[in-house]
Amino acid sequence: MAIKLGMNGKMYYLGTGTRASWGTADSDGIHGGAAPASLVELGNVRDVTLNLEEGEADVTTRANNGWRATEPTLKEGSVEFEMAYDPADTGFAKILGGWLNRIVIPMAILDGDESEVGTMGLWADFKVISFSKGEPLEEGQMVSVTVKPAYSTVAPEWVKVTS
Repeated sequence: MAIKLGMNGKMYYLGTGTRASWGTADSDGIHGGAAPASLVELGNVRDVTLNLEEGEADVTTRANNGWRATEPTLKEGSVEFEMAYDPADTGFAKILGGWLNRIVIPMAILDGDESEVGTMGLWADFKVISFSKGEPLEEGQMVSVTVKPAYSTVAPEWVKVTS
């Protein structure tokens, strides 16, 4: 088993069209298939963090013999990353435009290249929730971005490139 390095992760947005399901889910809930043909890599990103968690419901009963019992409820996700402030970069312009116009951006946050069999990650329609620009005195200007899954007719999917 090979360790995946952070620098080899990839972020993509859908260049044209509307996001559809990546493919049929297997018994583990992973949707397999080939990556969509119109994915465009967001190369101007660093320090990407994919946050996935679930809410929880307390389902404790007397039968738990003094132990609290919990069941997961709604899934939540967010992606936090930084970009160099470069208005000429098409990926930067896509993210900035998403924030300014509150538009949905179909994105794939993957652990490798979209053409490599075995690559996995989150595939969802996102909206830019936070777009913060920093201007440190001795560093390049950077933006910190947070995107979260948006309302969509296709639910977010954990995906795997299988062909």
